[in-house]
Order: sequence, then structure tokens, then C-alpha cells
Amino acid sequence: MQPAGTVDDTGARLQQSSVRVSESRLSPPQFSLSLSPPLLPSLIFFQGSFSPSATGVVLSARVAIPTATMVNLDCRMYEPQFPEPDDVVMVVVKEIQEMGAYVHLLEYNNAQGMIMLSELSRRRIRSVNKLIRVGRQEVVAVVRVDHDKGYIDLSKRRVAPEDAVKMEEKWNKARSVHSIMRHIAETVDTDVEDLYVRWGWPLYKKYGHAYDAFRASVTDAAGVLAGLDIKDAEREELEKNVKLRLTVQPMKLRADIEVTCSRFEGVDAVRAALTAGEASSEADTPIKIKLVAPPLYVVTTSALRKADGIVALSKVLGVVEKEILARHGKFKVVKEPRAVSDKDDKQLSSLMEQLEMENREVGGDDDASDAE
Repeated sequence: MQPAGTVDDTGARLQQSSVRVSESRLSPPQFSLSLSPPLLPSLIFFQGSFSPSATGVVLSARVAIPTATMVNLDCRMYEPQFPEPDDVVMVVVKEIQEMGAYVHLLEYNNAQGMIMLSELSRRRIRSVNKLIRVGRQEVVAVVRVDHDKGYIDLSKRRVAPEDAVKMEEKWNKARSVHSIMRHIAETVDTDVEDLYVRWGWPLYKKYGHAYDAFRASVTDAAGVLAGLDIKDAEREELEKNVKLRLTVQPMKLRADIEVTCSRFEGVDAVRAALTAGEASSEADTPIKIKLVAPPLYVVTTSALRKADGIVALSKVLGVVEKEILARHGKFKVVKEPRAVSDKDDKQLSSLMEQLEMENREVGGDDDASDAE
């Protein structure tokens, strides 16, 4: 038995097999082969030497077993290799030293940059750890870029609050796009940079951001991807992923109003005004008006775009105001139309349940009154 095999020049893993061939006295000779471990069908080459022995022939073989080609999933998110001065980028802090903090630029394939201590804050620095910590993401501005050496000087104190907010939104979009691109590259067995070059970065140029292109492809994939060098398998994976991850969910919007009428027909006047308001809503953005506790009402709707929902609510509020004023009533907007979360809905439901319990007649009150 020969020792285990080695690694050849191509880097493929070699596995040694021992083959024993027993020669028969019959003519023509017959052979019986015993392989340990079994030879695989996908062998690249076969090397061996025969060694005579008293019992037969021993064949020592080295077999190269091919390894799967690894797909490169590392790539920058944007076409330029480095950012330009005055760009705002997202970084993660890797190390803090006396001179400053070493960071990785997340959008540029973890290119290394440095924030000098003097660029951390406009105020006097008493504790660096209060301003920046290892492992935390920071929004910073690019000061200088040495394209030849790859040096990037950054600044935290030069980032305006509004720029930080915009950068957070841009980073979230780019991260979503990159996640989809990496998943497609892994699925179709192609380097992610190849996908970016052929159709990822062209979408950035065409739509301003590939995220917006992906969102548009949910309803018009043929139009968005027209003219791009994208293969059928890649197109199929892209359409499947954007529908799964980027399908727009309707957002909830609400306005709080007070509607009153002190005249004899007050109840009917309020009901008529609210009914007219609901009837004026559009089919694509239906609006409901619910009573919280007189005279407070909530006007609710759902819309894919916040602006469209606010416009629809404002229109209904205008109709209600016009109708109640025509009946000599009063109208007041307690809270303007706005987007609300599930937490706000739960609070509203709890409030309505509480008010309903307070208004509910308690059993036994009538009997107690009669007894008195």
C-alpha cells in the first residue's frame, strides 16, 4: 500500500488509490480489480507504476479530483472604484489609534480609509470612545483620495445632519440591491462583478439608483430590462427576488377630526356630512371614517405612496367640512393627515375599547336604583 497522495502543480487535490491486479493462469489473462477508495467518474488524469510481486501486480495510482470553481461574491456597489472628494459614504470602524480611526468603506468593497482625530468633531475631544467605537457604522465625508495608493482620508465632522439622513436612505437601498445581486450571482454561478458590469451599473445610470429600477421591474420587467445584457437565468432570478423582497406594501394613513352640530337635526347633520365624505373617496384609495368618542372621529386609508394617501384624505376632509358647515355645524382638524404605524393602530384600538367599556351600562345598576 502506497502512502497518501500529494497536491500537483495545478492545485487539485490528489487522492491515492491502491489497485491490486491478480493475474490468472488462464489465457488470455483475466483480471480482478479492487479499488480503495472507489475511483470517481470525473477523473482528470491517471498516473501509476507497476510493481511485480509474488502474488501478482500492484498498481500505485494518483488520481486528481477536481474541485468546484468558487464564485467571487466580493465587489463594490458602484461603478467607480473609489469615491470622489466631498462624497458622503458609509463606513464601519475597524481600529482606533492615536492618530485616528481606521475604517472600511462598505460601499466600495471594504476599501480602507482613515478618519483623523481632528476630523471627528468640531468640538473639543475629551473622549474618543464617545464619538466613535469599533464595529459601529458611521456616515462620513470624503476629504482626499489617492487613486494610485488607495489612500482615502475621511471626516465625520463635515457631515451635515441632512446629509446623514440622505446617506442612510442611500445605503439601505444599495445594501438591498447588493444582497439581490450576490444571491443571483451565487445561484447562476457567475461572479457578482460580471453581473454589475453587464446590467447592474447600467441600471444605476438609467434610473439614478438600481433600487428604483428593481422596484419598477415589479410591474414592468420587460421595459426596465430592455436592451441590457442579461441572460434568461439571471432575468428569472432577478424577477423572482424583486417580487419577493421589494414588492411595495401599502402604508396606513390617518387624520383625526371633530365634527359637531348643536341644532335639532345635529345627529343627522353629522351623519350626512361623514357619509358624503366617505362617498367622495376614490376606488383605488377607499376611505373609512370611524367614531372614537363624540365629537372625535378618525379618517383612515391605505396607499402605496404617502403623498397619494395624504391627498385623498385631504379631499375627504374638505367634503366633510363643506357639508357640516352647510348644516350650521362645526368642523375641526385635530391631527393632520399622516402616516401611522401598527403601534398607532393598536393604541387607537385600545382607546376605542376603553371608551366603549366606560360607556357600557354596568349590570345591576337598574336593580339598585329600583331598590332605593
